[in-house]
Amino acid sequence: MIEGLVIDIKHVDICHGFETVLKDVDFSLAKAETCYIVGKSGSGKSSFLKTLYGQIKPQNGTAMVADFDLHNIKDNDLHKLRRKIGMVFQEFHLFEDWTVGTNLWYVLEATGWRKKEDMTKRVYEVLRLVGLQGSEKKTIRTLSGGQMQQVAIARALLNQPDIIIADEPTGNLDPETSDEILYLLNRLSREQGTTILIATHDYRLIQKFPARIFRCQDGSLNEI
Repeated sequence: MIEGLVIDIKHVDICHGFETVLKDVDFSLAKAETCYIVGKSGSGKSSFLKTLYGQIKPQNGTAMVADFDLHNIKDNDLHKLRRKIGMVFQEFHLFEDWTVGTNLWYVLEATGWRKKEDMTKRVYEVLRLVGLQGSEKKTIRTLSGGQMQQVAIARALLNQPDIIIADEPTGNLDPETSDEILYLLNRLSREQGTTILIATHDYRLIQKFPARIFRCQDGSLNEI
């Protein structure tokens, strides 16, 4: 893996079942870099993201993500890769009857944290990072859509990931709130050194927050 690159993929084929959905993929991102992944539904965006996350095994070529070789990673090491990747989705996937703090605490427990004082400190830290300090006792269902996405981003940050993959993170949000979420992701990239991948159909956001753009189309992933 080239020094400074968090993702380094060369000449990789990505398959869904027996079908090759993306062929001869070359893709690299450096620490703290942001990019967009665009393309129509069914063009291979989701398969590409699942490959980065270790859910789909790449074929041919070389594929390094956060210092893990995706070709040779063992199933019982996938959790180590996934601790280095924070996922944010269009659907927030939060427990709406739980408090903000309990949603975050649950993830820390599930990923191996044991010391309560460390867990409490980390919950406060990530809520401060996303601008929700003081919200740990609020129930999720009392929050706005934008605040729920902020909680989802806080959850993605819990294990200090090298990479955040945001799959249509503003799909359920109005334009003003979408802008706030993109401001947040860009700030995290600058301040935390996090690499950000955003899969989106929202070209308004791309124009307002420019970054590298890759398009999935006709079985290829190319920078545009």
